[in-house]
Amino acid sequence: MKLLSFILLLLIAAMQYPLWYGKASWLKVWQADQDVVTARENNLILQNRNNKLEAEVNDLKQGLEAIEERARSDLGMIKEGEILFQIVKSTSPQPSR
Repeated sequence: MKLLSFILLLLIAAMQYPLWYGKASWLKVWQADQDVVTARENNLILQNRNNKLEAEVNDLKQGLEAIEERARSDLGMIKEGEILFQIVKSTSPQPSR
């Protein structure tokens, strides 16, 4: 009877092995599921970035305001007839009175 029990235990263990450590084991399925979740989160971040870039491209195509804003902020350009005032902060300490 002990031999039969031992053989049945070995058969059960042999049937469980592919479930836990085989080609399509639970661990690999769980890891693949985690990879899918990570990829979806990354895709969502990239989709949001693409939407912002698409909106910026549409603004640049349709209006001069966006081009003017970009020229002012990035390139430091001013319109004809405008006067630019630049405030420079002193880094040296002021003498006390």
